[in-house]
Amino acid sequence: MQNKRELYADRIVIKIGTSTIIHNNSQPNMKVIDKLAYVLSSLKKAGKEVVLVTSGAIGVGMGVLGLNQRPFKVSEQQAVASIGQTELIQLYNQALQKNGMVAAQMLLTKDVTNFPESHTNVMNTFQELLQVPTAIPIINENDSVTVSEMDHHTKFGDNDQLSAIVANLINADLLIMLSDIDGFYNGNPKLETTKKYETVRAINEEIIGAAGGHGSKFGTGGMTTKLKAAKLILKHHQQMILADGKDPEIILNILAGENVGTLFSESV
Repeated sequence: MQNKRELYADRIVIKIGTSTIIHNNSQPNMKVIDKLAYVLSSLKKAGKEVVLVTSGAIGVGMGVLGLNQRPFKVSEQQAVASIGQTELIQLYNQALQKNGMVAAQMLLTKDVTNFPESHTNVMNTFQELLQVPTAIPIINENDSVTVSEMDHHTKFGDNDQLSAIVANLINADLLIMLSDIDGFYNGNPKLETTKKYETVRAINEEIIGAAGGHGSKFGTGGMTTKLKAAKLILKHHQQMILADGKDPEIILNILAGENVGTLFSESV
């Protein structure tokens, strides 16, 4: 019998990737969204402070518009994201309302880390929302306006890193990153000889060398972006777990101390 993890987590950031909430046909995976809403609501009712960082605006927008390929031009991506974000937050809100909760949308740009006034405003909003007993803050990057050019750099890069930044901003106890893989491996997880790490204490050359590949046709993430997020988490002496998100009830297993996924932590 595997030893249980000892996780102290009252303030939790949960990040879910595009490929987990969007089917290959560009339609939202309502089974996952509904179950995620149930878990978030259950945690909130149990006294936990929970924040969701979600990808998927472009993926949902592609479905709404009937697109089979992610647009190449930045302006086209921003337009699709604008359409998709509206639909995405409606889906979350409908699912949360079934459980007595409401979605509190926050669309962020990197200004919140670069400019003191923006940082203060965002922190004030977070502090108020976390005290509302029926509100679940749902965070995404403001894809329709963010750019990464010269001195007007407002883009985080990807939502894996955004989730780590949010975890740092609100001093979260734990970041749970739900993906389409059940942990971090030392190679191709499809090979029988590949090993899954139970715990990663530092992002060193060995760990970096094991990462590779990109995200789905809808998203921008891959294992490299998850390691960048983990590096930021470890830098601030926080903890992160990477786990398979196809059944969001795994969040409850994680918080119960079950040894699932890969734990990134300096202190274990």
